[in-house]
Amino acid sequence: MLYSVGMKPNLFDQCVTFLRTDNLDRTTQFYEGILELPMVRDQGTCRIYKSCANSYLGFCTHDEAPHAEGIILTLVSDDVARWYQRLKKKGVEITAPPLYNPKYQIYHFFFKDPNDYTLEIQSFDAPLE
Repeated sequence: MLYSVGMKPNLFDQCVTFLRTDNLDRTTQFYEGILELPMVRDQGTCRIYKSCANSYLGFCTHDEAPHAEGIILTLVSDDVARWYQRLKKKGVEITAPPLYNPKYQIYHFFFKDPNDYTLEIQSFDAPLE
């Protein structure tokens, strides 16, 4: 479909973020067992998990996927404190409890997955939409 001047295209229907892993089994244990995300597709060398309504995380063992440096995977939730308690009970190492960041107007905390990716769980003071 062509768009006339001033007409905006629709947003994407879904989003999949693909990340590299050297150990698909450990990654599966973490994302299914700890975060309890449902796997929606097993492609052999890639597994895709549903993270929210139209957003997905894919973990792949092949060389095309990027490395962990500089990547922060942020998961947005209205209940950051509950996620913190839940992950602590499951033995996830978290460097600091949830904190308020006035610069970005968010409440959040960080932790690592088995691939050394940094994950952040946060809530915004004002919703994105």
